[in-house]
Amino acid sequence: MTLEETLAEWMPTQRWFAGKGARILDLAIVADTELVTGDPGLRHLIIDVSQGSSVDSYQVFAGLRKGIPDRLDHAVIGRAGAVAGQARGDRASRGRAGKAGASRDGASRGAPGLIAYDALHDPELTRLLLAGIATDEQSGPVRFAREPGVEIETDLDSLVLTGEQSNTSLMFGETSILKIFRRLSPGPNPDLEVPRALARLGSQHVAEPLGWIETRMDGAPTVLGILSRYLRAASDGWSLAATSVRDLYAGESMHAADAGGDLAGEAHRLGVATAEVHCDLAEAFGTDELAPDAANDLARQMFHRLEVALAAVPELGRHEDLIGSAFSDLAKLGQPMLVQRVHGDYHLGQVMRTQTGWVVLDFEGEPATPLAQRRARSPALRDVAGMLRSFDYAARHQLRSHADQERVHHLAREWVQRNQAAFCAGYAEAGGMDPAAHATLLRALVLDKAVYEVMYEARNRPDWLSIPLGSIADF
Repeated sequence: MTLEETLAEWMPTQRWFAGKGARILDLAIVADTELVTGDPGLRHLIIDVSQGSSVDSYQVFAGLRKGIPDRLDHAVIGRAGAVAGQARGDRASRGRAGKAGASRDGASRGAPGLIAYDALHDPELTRLLLAGIATDEQSGPVRFAREPGVEIETDLDSLVLTGEQSNTSLMFGETSILKIFRRLSPGPNPDLEVPRALARLGSQHVAEPLGWIETRMDGAPTVLGILSRYLRAASDGWSLAATSVRDLYAGESMHAADAGGDLAGEAHRLGVATAEVHCDLAEAFGTDELAPDAANDLARQMFHRLEVALAAVPELGRHEDLIGSAFSDLAKLGQPMLVQRVHGDYHLGQVMRTQTGWVVLDFEGEPATPLAQRRARSPALRDVAGMLRSFDYAARHQLRSHADQERVHHLAREWVQRNQAAFCAGYAEAGGMDPAAHATLLRALVLDKAVYEVMYEARNRPDWLSIPLGSIADF
């Protein structure tokens, strides 16, 4: 069995693989760089996977051992075997080897008698990735880079975090976190580009990058991973919201404001932090004022997404008039539209409450969205809409399994409205575009996000489809 055949069986079982449920038509290792020789060895693979009419590029840090210790059983890929023929394509440029190892065409090498495994679960090998960043090493086309002036502690074991779905993150002690992008896109990566720019402005709302790993694909720099400052003693926004909702539903309070775990104060502070991040984004990347007909163009895009969703999820048809009315109101707005760089995938899971305030993470945007679109300027209220929808999700997620839904339904709506209002107030007070003064645009953006959620849940989590549909029904 070739390594490519082994990967074709293993990759669809991984949570970060985007093509679950679709048949793999072709899988090719298009770049194979040996980073570490010996046992254990380490190879960096770029793999093109063809499914339907699309081709996606993934990366795998493949460890190689003759025998797998028990602690790595869960990370086994399979027998390494040989690579089926020459590496195809020219997705990565090959160069001269650096200290970490050699860059060779793995197609001619193979690994007879060795077992391949996901090396990101092996601290013995990931420690070498950290050291490579700290010393600006280069191994063939794979370049390790350190942010100028940064000191990186390297004698640390790694721990794979379990929360992510589309990437893999490693925590090194309580010092740094290395985010490895599983699906690769050539060109500037917003998750490195944006935090670096905001850190240079002195923003307190980003975890500043310490270094990164990159290669070249299709002639363009391609970020493989980003090392950032680890946020000690921090809690993500979703967990804080979930605790607040649980306290509310379990108590005897008749109003959300009376619950012991009231979140409104933090929601207000999050609104302030969001406005400050948007202000820094505008300074770092500039703004544009679009002509009045831009609102009509935006509404047309929303109508198209609604049409696709209606065809896929017939239940949405009950709300077509409500949603369409909001989009039509936007189309008739006839006002100039200010646009800028935004987060692009803003929700409670993307923000962390630290001891000093809120920090925003994951500026890469929706991974499935083309890079040019993720880096394009948008109305800042798009991020506001995403967070408003996230508050609604936090309340309805626990509502769907509650034993007394009828009793707590009104509490859920009140909790959502209270925290949405606090967030919007904080956002406006800190200089963000006043949501109340731009209600038509915000309403359309919120419903457009809900339509996206209907499609997402129908495809990936049918049991959650009631969350966005219920929200639209209560709109």
